[in-house]
Amino acid sequence: MSNKKIGVLSLQGAFIEHMASLQKLGVEALDIRLPRDLETIDGLIIPGGESTVISQLMRSYGLMEIIRDLARDGFPMFGTCAGMILMAKSALDLDIEPIGAMDIKVKRNAFGRQVDSFETSLAIPALGETPFPAVFIRAPIIVETAPGVEILASLPDGTPVAARQGNLLAAAFHPELTPDLRFHSYFLNIVARRAYGH
Repeated sequence: MSNKKIGVLSLQGAFIEHMASLQKLGVEALDIRLPRDLETIDGLIIPGGESTVISQLMRSYGLMEIIRDLARDGFPMFGTCAGMILMAKSALDLDIEPIGAMDIKVKRNAFGRQVDSFETSLAIPALGETPFPAVFIRAPIIVETAPGVEILASLPDGTPVAARQGNLLAAAFHPELTPDLRFHSYFLNIVARRAYGH
């Protein structure tokens, strides 16, 4: 996996933390700011931040359509928090243009403004038996999924907060803000399997 290059959309938000997580796993992490930056990568991470701002910047820099086409072609992508909102087919209370790659509907700021952030341990069977330390910051939730979308993690009340559809991965929380690298490793496995045609 060490020869794989993973791009991190670096327009706004927590991109530096994602790059640090990838580097700890021995993977080359590249800033993605312009269309030409996408040409040499094997997977793309869309970080948390302000979804409206990121969407506007993606359009301004000519990235939206290219990333949308890549997603249609099965290119591995991982969206966290705002990145999950941008990857969704639709979002409630959203005045932006999402990438629309995943067959999910999301609701942003689902936990109310007064509860800006919280941390909880989530059971994520795909990552093993040890619970995952999930950091939620003004987080969205998944309110609808289409057939073909696998729910990877839910809150104790059953609310889905992480999902996978083919080579697309999305989480409402911020795995890059914890020392636990399993979610990034899981994404790297998706990238590796696509590279080998599985």
